[in-house]
Amino acid sequence: MEQQPYISRLIAKAFNTSVLKKSRLAWVDYLKGIAIILVVYRHVLIGIQRYTESAHAQGIAQPDVPNWLEQANMVFFSFRMPLFFILSGIFIGGSLAKRSLGKVLGQKFENLLYPYFIWVTLQVTLQIVLGANTNSNRSLIDYTYILYQPRALDQFWYLPALFNTTLIYLLVKTRLKPPYWLQLILGLGLYFLSADPRIHRISMLSDWMEFYFFFALGDTLSTWFFKDATQKRFKNPYTLLAITPIFFATQAWYLNHITEPGKADFLLIALIGCFSMFVLSFRMQEWGILSWLRVIGFHSLYIYVMHLFVAGLVRLTFTKYLHVHNPFVLLFTGIGLAIVIPIIFYNLLMVDGPLWWMFSYHRKQAATTKEKQTQPGLQPAKQPS
Repeated sequence: MEQQPYISRLIAKAFNTSVLKKSRLAWVDYLKGIAIILVVYRHVLIGIQRYTESAHAQGIAQPDVPNWLEQANMVFFSFRMPLFFILSGIFIGGSLAKRSLGKVLGQKFENLLYPYFIWVTLQVTLQIVLGANTNSNRSLIDYTYILYQPRALDQFWYLPALFNTTLIYLLVKTRLKPPYWLQLILGLGLYFLSADPRIHRISMLSDWMEFYFFFALGDTLSTWFFKDATQKRFKNPYTLLAITPIFFATQAWYLNHITEPGKADFLLIALIGCFSMFVLSFRMQEWGILSWLRVIGFHSLYIYVMHLFVAGLVRLTFTKYLHVHNPFVLLFTGIGLAIVIPIIFYNLLMVDGPLWWMFSYHRKQAATTKEKQTQPGLQPAKQPS
């Protein structure tokens, strides 16, 4: 009889279900939950495709990945990462109002660059050690990419991109004090300039340039966004009804006219996709459904840095040891475990555990329920007061 409460407490701790008690904005977690699932979907799918291509090159018969799975990936690609930058921009003003510029940037360094250096070094090292058992052909030269070419290191480019975007945006905002419209014009100029081949080949430079506009847009909209009238429009079911056909129409056009970041049509498609996801998240908050999405969204940073480790191990185990090659089994098992295992790993081994240093260089004391509800996710900004 006493075993059940212990198991319940262990499950609650492993998944940190206290986030559902909500002193947070639920729509934020819904939005990040949707976005991180799309990120994991893309990376697991790419891993399966690379494995299949490698097997075919060696003359090993493997089932092909259905084309419609790749098309679904392309639909999600257009708005997935801009979403995180807009969300970060929305909350940056609140962070700056509560803290000095130095403290905000220090917090961003600890939340973004510190885990980037720890986890990208670990991933590159494991890929070198495991060699042929991975989809990556790594060598010692890849360690130098950490400083200037993060796009070459799988998923990790986002962390320095968001830090650099935040750093430069805040320096411009606090030192030059330009009006919001000028920040948007600057962002548009940087967005189109980022596609220049001479700049694009150095991703530590081009990445923040590409997403500066989305970050500036989030900050620009923040004063309007949190007004009651605005929130009511987002929550209105007719808003979701109106935007849904527009979303599908633009995504259908995108599938038939594949474009790239740095172009005007891609920018428009990305903005429509982002707005659609915001509206959907607000509706989900109103409906109070799929609460597990909120748990996933809260842990999005930890899923982001760890999911490729898990996905690669799952794919290796299934294909090499269990001899399972069905792309659907590999895909959906890979997605599920690449989301669930990082959440459990973080909450049991990193929160107040022996591996605390993998996400912070300050050991934190056991968090209260309220503190746990305000820990950072993939967008680690604080909520406005």
